[in-house]
Amino acid sequence: MILDNNLTLEQFISVVRHGEKVELSDAARRRIQTARDVIENIVEGDTAIYGVNTGFGKFENVQIDRHQLAQLQHNLIVSHAIGVGEPLPAEVVRGMLLLRAQSLSLGHSGVRPEVVELLLALLNAGAHPVIPAQGSVGASGDLAPLAHLALALIGLGEVEYHGQVRPSAEVLAHLGLKPVTLQAKEGLALINGTQLMGSLLALALHDAKVLLGTANLAAAMTIEAKYGSHRPFGADVVGLRPHPGAVAVAAQVRDFLHGSEIAPSHLTGDGKVQDAYSLRAVPQVHGATWDAIAQAERVLAVEFASVTDNPLIFPETGEVVSGGNFHGQPLAVTIDALKVAVAELGSISERRTEQLLNPALSGLPAFLTPQGGLNSGLMIAQYTSAALASENKVLAHPASVDSIPTSANQEDHVSMGAHAARQLRAIVQNVGHILAIELMCAAQGLDFQKLRAGQGVQAAYEYIRSFVPHLEQDRYYRPDVLRLREEIASGELLRVACSVESGAPAPSKVGPQTETERDTTSRH
Repeated sequence: MILDNNLTLEQFISVVRHGEKVELSDAARRRIQTARDVIENIVEGDTAIYGVNTGFGKFENVQIDRHQLAQLQHNLIVSHAIGVGEPLPAEVVRGMLLLRAQSLSLGHSGVRPEVVELLLALLNAGAHPVIPAQGSVGASGDLAPLAHLALALIGLGEVEYHGQVRPSAEVLAHLGLKPVTLQAKEGLALINGTQLMGSLLALALHDAKVLLGTANLAAAMTIEAKYGSHRPFGADVVGLRPHPGAVAVAAQVRDFLHGSEIAPSHLTGDGKVQDAYSLRAVPQVHGATWDAIAQAERVLAVEFASVTDNPLIFPETGEVVSGGNFHGQPLAVTIDALKVAVAELGSISERRTEQLLNPALSGLPAFLTPQGGLNSGLMIAQYTSAALASENKVLAHPASVDSIPTSANQEDHVSMGAHAARQLRAIVQNVGHILAIELMCAAQGLDFQKLRAGQGVQAAYEYIRSFVPHLEQDRYYRPDVLRLREEIASGELLRVACSVESGAPAPSKVGPQTETERDTTSRH
């Protein structure tokens, strides 16, 4: 991949998770050098410019002798690298390397090209600086985490390489790379930014999109397993309240249900008047998550194309401006909203699991076991789902409403965006497990059906049954849940369901009610 002006979420995932190599474009290299020339001119003069020849934060008024500028930048990195907690996962660190290089490549930060080249060299080599997860308040960006990233560039700290944690200097030497001696402005440019928040958000957003499609599939499977109505998903019904997410979700669920033999089988003799909210309100609940994901995508696209450094260099005029582009609030508020939206996928999924397991609600054997009493069936699966859904309620509490002053009140409002982003990652992981549990239960419920489900549902059901066997007697279920979680995370289960040629009309072309839909209107 050539790193230039634009970076997409798809490119980000290709690099971060799939190891695609990255190199600077010639245009980016020229932009970087042009901004660097401005810094070099400033260094030769006597004008005090924050972060170039002054101290930082509360020490902004302390001017530094030009012969000490390299020491100033070195001191900045080592003093700010004071994060704590468990190391960030490698994919998060890879995202930070990529996003920091991307921002610097836009040519308003004043670093030398070789600094950006070294970031990309580490990324391409799979050498990942060890970065503690905790320590950012998301104000002047992710200062402490990014300082740990910068440590590797100067040959300090540790790097994870081929599964082993080794001293940075040792790994650099092994790779034939030389640590840089940071010059004026470069240390500050490396640590002023939102790259921890951005990396976590990008990864979670990609995964949340897969979870949403999987949640739509899980809902469709549950509907089929317990003779739920298809009518609430009609384009005419949802069209009377046409939020984009609700329309899109209903269309996908219709596709999964298309061709069902189960739905026509209970057009008569079914005493139910309407289904529970967790089934018939799926377009509205899942659709709200769809809308939140769409908003997060818009915010992330802007962030990917942004300079989050301070001060900013304007090569056209030679101006250097101190601003607030590093502040994490645009991401923090977006992440908090996405936390709530993704958590709701888990909350409603847990309720659908209850609908399947509770014989008073399902019409199926209690806890989906044919030999209840001797066997507990899937009883405790719902306990785990409930535990995760409740944990998500705590994690979904907004972090961005908190603030605590730092740097002797120079930085008097902070975003807490890194907290929000780490919580979002945990929520995404929890919801993956909740959906895995619903899918396991829905597959078991479908085992009691004698007819074929909708084509997308049937394909997913048969795929699940290829590695999760039918439950006849109690067994050790955890491996089944973990395997399902893997299939969800990889997107493979969703691909199987979506690959079926349903023959259903495109969402934009759905016409009047079908005969079946008219027949069921009065009942549902």
